[in-house]
Amino acid sequence: MTRTLRIALAITALALLTSACASIGPKPWEKDLMARKEMSVNPYPLVAAADDHIYFSKEASSGGRGFAGGGCGCN
Repeated sequence: MTRTLRIALAITALALLTSACASIGPKPWEKDLMARKEMSVNPYPLVAAADDHIYFSKEASSGGRGFAGGGCGCN
């Protein structure tokens, strides 16, 4: 390849890399939507606590929801 073609490819690659990073994260005018209660990981903590209590009571287990099986041995 010629030198000018290599330089053109390098400039194009650099422009693509820098433009891809410009769209990361919310814009300032979108942050009010992200701060709403519905957008949180656990928007209703009382409902989640009740669900956890029912789950752990039925399964006779403790720990997170990601664990397989329960107290009965029927995985």
